[in-house]
Amino acid sequence: MKPEYMKMDSAATGSPRHSLHADADEERKALISPEDRRLDREAEYELDTDIDSPYDEEGSSRLQKQQRRATQRRRLTGIVLLLSLLLIGAALPVHRLIRVGGSGCEGTRRLRTEGLVSNGTHEFKKSALIVSIDGLRADYLDRGLTPHLLAISKDGLRAKSMKPVFPNFWDPVTDREFHYNRADASWNASWWFGEPMWETAERAGIITANLMWPGPPKTRTGTSPTYFIPWKDKVPLKEKLDQILAWIDLPLEKRPQFIMAYEPSLDQAGHLTGPNSPLVNQKVLKEVDVFAKDLHDAIEARNLTDIFDIVFVSDHGMADMSHPELVYVDDILQEGFNRIVHEDGWPAMGLRFASKADQETYYEVLMNASIASNGKFDVYTHETMPERWHFAHNERIAPIYVVPRLGYVLTDRIENGAGMSKGNHGYDNEYESMHAMFVAHGPFSAVVKAIEADRAKSPMRRFASLFGRDLARPNKGWHSTAHDTYVMETFENVNIYNLMMKLLGIEDRAAPTNGTEGFWDKYF
Repeated sequence: MKPEYMKMDSAATGSPRHSLHADADEERKALISPEDRRLDREAEYELDTDIDSPYDEEGSSRLQKQQRRATQRRRLTGIVLLLSLLLIGAALPVHRLIRVGGSGCEGTRRLRTEGLVSNGTHEFKKSALIVSIDGLRADYLDRGLTPHLLAISKDGLRAKSMKPVFPNFWDPVTDREFHYNRADASWNASWWFGEPMWETAERAGIITANLMWPGPPKTRTGTSPTYFIPWKDKVPLKEKLDQILAWIDLPLEKRPQFIMAYEPSLDQAGHLTGPNSPLVNQKVLKEVDVFAKDLHDAIEARNLTDIFDIVFVSDHGMADMSHPELVYVDDILQEGFNRIVHEDGWPAMGLRFASKADQETYYEVLMNASIASNGKFDVYTHETMPERWHFAHNERIAPIYVVPRLGYVLTDRIENGAGMSKGNHGYDNEYESMHAMFVAHGPFSAVVKAIEADRAKSPMRRFASLFGRDLARPNKGWHSTAHDTYVMETFENVNIYNLMMKLLGIEDRAAPTNGTEGFWDKYF
């Protein structure tokens, strides 16, 4: 039987004014040490004793004693006021950190992972849930077809977009090919060099749950998530929602503190019919939007919005490839095309030539063809690849990579573009159609918005606004977002790992990544 949750109403907590002052007083008490409170009580006792006596031991008049007492009270009031001002300076972050256990200092981090927070009826550890909706392009949110994700982002926050990373599909040492949707090809732990988020959490003593999230059930170190549901195609969204909620409704000692879920239907529709098709716009996009709403509503019904951080992401966007222009690599390389022993990936093509082939000559041929093509494709080696791809420094990366510009497809005369999908990804991550979405809701997003609102009131921003630079509303004019929706700038998705570690309070356990060190600090 699922536990019965209910929200606390105003009748239980008193009037809003009373509750506000009570909360502030409780927070002040939490920040003042027992010794300070003892001294306060002694000071109050000294001020309030003998108020009816007209003279003290030295014959002072009642008026003189009252004057001294008033002076003492003013001093004490000044001290309390100074403390209040100090608290107000950090009121929004501190208020949120105390109430919801957000990260901000070592003590609150311990509260998140070791302490318990009540939703009114049950105790919870501070928790995080990340849902990856494959192929949800960032600008899908601005088509007017995702009202629920937009509403969640308005209450929380969103990013303008996320930049994905390039994929890779072949290991030259083992001669094996990677397919993310085939368990026999992707569950082999040797494919996964990095440490997944759930492994870091498990090693930190956190219970994790994995609902079809890409990756093997066991890493190279032998670590497994506490709960693991393997990849299976065509699983209804309702079934996935029920599974997530079943985990959330478990008893405290069995309940996962970190849940990861994956949904591929939008990506599949985008490949099949293209990103602008009725299947994407009128059916699947709306279905995943309703799924996000139902999940958010279920969290809210359980009074967990101050306990669960929910992060909705996608892994990449989707480009319309219904009318591509073909680039024939065999026409460019001539006899050199037959010296290729393996082609890595698609639409970008990693070329591996036979060991005795004149690779440098073929590279020059490709470079000259790239220049003559007027920008149809680019050619890179490990030394010339853009650092922003985080792609070059690995033995699995082909020595020469041919990367088509958006709208072009690499093929040969035999293949002739056969089997192409109406939508595709894997192009340069600078293209906005490749960008993924990011929406967050929960304690983290509340703190971010509170901090940003506080910054917006700073004298520097007010001064800048006099010169036509409305820094108090950094998202103004961007797409269709409301003025009170905080929109983060575009960032790389390699930073998501560190965000989840920070939300769980275990960033000190985090593995090295390509993410920007300290990227999230300004948001906490």
